[in-house]
Amino acid sequence: MQNETNLKITFVALLLSLSMVGCYNPFSPALDQSEGDVPFITEQKTPEDFFQNFRYAYTFKDSLVYSDLLDSSFTFQYFNPDIGESGAFDSWRRNVELRTTGQLLRTFDTIDLTWYRIFFESEESNSEKKVYRDFRLTLINGDENISLYGSALFTLVKNEDQKWRIKLWVDETNY
Repeated sequence: MQNETNLKITFVALLLSLSMVGCYNPFSPALDQSEGDVPFITEQKTPEDFFQNFRYAYTFKDSLVYSDLLDSSFTFQYFNPDIGESGAFDSWRRNVELRTTGQLLRTFDTIDLTWYRIFFESEESNSEKKVYRDFRLTLINGDENISLYGSALFTLVKNEDQKWRIKLWVDETNY
C-alpha cells in the first residue's frame, strides 16, 4: 500500500513537471515589457516612416526590411582616402550594399542606430526628397564596442507602391 501511494505521488509529480515543461517554448521568448524606445516596422509611406524602418532593420538585424529600403537604382557614395594621392569619391550599387550590410548585421551582436537632427530637407518633387541628417551607429560584439558618428545626404524616392526608398546615399562622415 505504501509503495502504491509513493508511486502515485511520484506519477502526479512527474505529470505536473511535464505539464509545466510542456508549456515552455524556447523559440518563443517572453515579450519585452520595457518602456524603452523600441522601433517597429511602418508602412514606409513617409520619409519619417522610412527612417523608422531603417533603424528597425539595423536594430533587429533584419536584412529583408533593409532590402526594402533600397530603390532598384540605389547608389552608395563615400570618400575613399586610399584612392590616388589625396583620395576621391567612390561608390557601389545595390547588390554590393546588400552584401556589405548583410555582413555587418551578421558580425555584431548588438547594433544601435540613432538618428539625430535633420540639417535640411528639400522636396525635389512629390516623389523625390533630399534629407541631410546626422546619426550615431553603435556596434557591439563581445568586448568590442564601436560608436560611429556621422552625417549623410539621402535622396529618397517614392515608387509606384507609395513607399519611400533610398536612391542615393552620400556618406559625409569624417573618420
